[in-house]
Amino acid sequence: MNKMLFNDRIMDRKNLVDIEDRGYQFGDGIYEVIGVYDGKPLMLDEHLERLERSAKEIKLNMSSSIGNLKTKLEELVSANSLNEGIIYMQVSRGAAARWHEFPNADTSTVTVAYTRAEDRANNVEDQGATAVLTEDIRWLRCDIKTLNLLPNVLAKQEAVEHGAIEAILHRGEIVTEASASNVFMVKDGELYTHPADNYILNGITRRKIIQLCEALNLKVNEQTYTVDELLNADEVFISATKLDVVPILKVDDHTIGNGEPGEITKQIVKEFRSLY
Repeated sequence: MNKMLFNDRIMDRKNLVDIEDRGYQFGDGIYEVIGVYDGKPLMLDEHLERLERSAKEIKLNMSSSIGNLKTKLEELVSANSLNEGIIYMQVSRGAAARWHEFPNADTSTVTVAYTRAEDRANNVEDQGATAVLTEDIRWLRCDIKTLNLLPNVLAKQEAVEHGAIEAILHRGEIVTEASASNVFMVKDGELYTHPADNYILNGITRRKIIQLCEALNLKVNEQTYTVDELLNADEVFISATKLDVVPILKVDDHTIGNGEPGEITKQIVKEFRSLY
């Protein structure tokens, strides 16, 4: 995995971050993580479409077209002979003197991408995992996939310190999402997930699950629900790139359902696996 994408060039990986890169100093940039299965990036077009939207939302003019990025990322997977893993890519507003306002228009954005080998999460998908509850202290534009992730990092670390796979976030009594994934609950045969507004990132895996549920004649309610409703759900699962679909069996000390992966969750896991 010694090759990386730097702007339009596939080159040997090395430290190329300028100390005054705005991504480094301000988190002034955007990113995507794309799963690779059997040597092929999954839902690459959807990820790049979201990247383009994020760029527009923070008024970042990318120097490379989406079509060119797609070609280069596919070349990067090939150059690194990646079979199973992820592509990480980010675009920053570029390197300029450290002032809060945007730099001059002639400052070039910086695009970097690399790959990492990573196995599929089949065991945790089949066996389930646990989560903790954490107050959502992030900003109010969680729909933009920016580099500003410190609140997510702190929440994930809390989960790790409690031996859990994820931290499920809530604003007051309303469940939003998790530190690095979306959250679904199942009650009386119907699915519930927070609407795709400014409080959550509209995950690519989340979108695909909703499409799969339509094909399976499973009703998905994109509406808010409370922490109490989550704890009393029949099933709970999280979804994210490469993590895919993971049943949550316990939240804090509260067992979800019968403490085993639910039938609807298992059905969705099976359908999602059919995509790759």
